[in-house]
Amino acid sequence: MTRQRPIILGIVGDSAAGKTTITQGLVNVLGADRVTHVCTDDYHKYDRKERAERGITPLHPDCNYMDVIELHLERMHYGQPILKPKYQHSTGTLVRPEYVRPTQFVIVEGLLGFTTPVMRQFYDVKVYLDPPEEMRKIWKIKRDTTKRGYTTEQVLAEMERREPDSRDFIRPQKKLADIIVRFLPPDGVIPPPPGRNLDVQLVLRPTIPHPDLSYLMDAEHPDSGIRLRLGRDDGRPVDFLEMDGDVASRHATELEDAIWQHLPDLRPISDDLFGGYTDQGEKRHSSPLALTQLLIAYHLLRKYKDLSQLPFATPVAALSRLESVPSSPSSRVAPSPNIGLIPRAGVR
Repeated sequence: MTRQRPIILGIVGDSAAGKTTITQGLVNVLGADRVTHVCTDDYHKYDRKERAERGITPLHPDCNYMDVIELHLERMHYGQPILKPKYQHSTGTLVRPEYVRPTQFVIVEGLLGFTTPVMRQFYDVKVYLDPPEEMRKIWKIKRDTTKRGYTTEQVLAEMERREPDSRDFIRPQKKLADIIVRFLPPDGVIPPPPGRNLDVQLVLRPTIPHPDLSYLMDAEHPDSGIRLRLGRDDGRPVDFLEMDGDVASRHATELEDAIWQHLPDLRPISDDLFGGYTDQGEKRHSSPLALTQLLIAYHLLRKYKDLSQLPFATPVAALSRLESVPSSPSSRVAPSPNIGLIPRAGVR
C-alpha cells in the first residue's frame, strides 16, 4: 500500500480566540491516534521573563523562530518527523523539546501560522477564528486567571500592550484563510445570557471547494435558524453560512446530513463526537460548534479521500476510525473506534 502524505490543517487566531476548543473537537472526531497536534506558541524565541526584559510580545514574528516553523511544516508535509520545541504556558518557560512524527492528520494552531508564503503552501485547509474582541476579552480573562496565574488587571494590561501587534501581525492573516469562524453572542448581547449557546457565522471563501448547500437559500422554513447567503468579505465574493445558537435539533441534523451527502463513501460520524464543550464545569453541547467542527472535518476527510490512490470501496487502514456501513440502513450511528471508506452501494 502506497503511503499517503499527511493532511495539514492550519488554525490561526488571536490569544483565547477558541483555537484549542476547535482543535480538541477535531481530535475527538478523527481520533487522537490519527491526529498530530502542533502549537506554534512552542516556537517562541524567548521565555516570559526575557520577553518582558526585551519589551517584545509573543505576537511579533521577531519573537518566534519563523524559519523553523517553515522547516517543520515542510518536513511534516512529507511525513518526516520533527524535534519540536516546547513552551510551558503555566510557567512561561521553554522546556525539553518533543520528538513528533506526523500521523494521517496534522493540526497546526497558533498565532502566526499563515504569516509567510512558505508556511501557507503546506496547508490543505486554513481556518481563522475571528470572535468579537469583547468576547475574546472575556475568554482570555477566564482562561489566564484560572490556568496561567494572572490577575484580571494583568490580563487587561497585557491585552492593551499586545494590541499593536494584534493589529499588525495577527488580524491581517484573516484574509489568507479559506474559512473564517465567528462565534457571536445571541442578540448581540455581551456577555451572552447564562445557558445560551453562541451563534456562528462561517465565511466560506472559494479558495477550496465547499459542499453545495444552496438548498438552504430556497428553504421552505426561513425561520429555521440556519441561513446561507452570498456576500463580500475583504472585497471578495464569499458565502456566509450562519446558525443560531438555539437552532432546533432537527434543522441542525438536516444540515449535517446534507454535508455528509457530499462524502457518500464515508459513514457519518456520531453526533456525540461534535459540539461538546465545558461551561463552568458543566458539559454542554452546541449545534453551531458542531457545525463548525463538522465542516472542517469534512474538508480534511475530503482531501484525504481525494489524495488516496485506492478505490473508494477499498477499506483504508489509515482511516480506521471509519468503518463500513451495516446492512441495515441508518442515518445516525453510534460512536465507533473505526473510521473507514465504504462502497457507494451502502450509502443511505
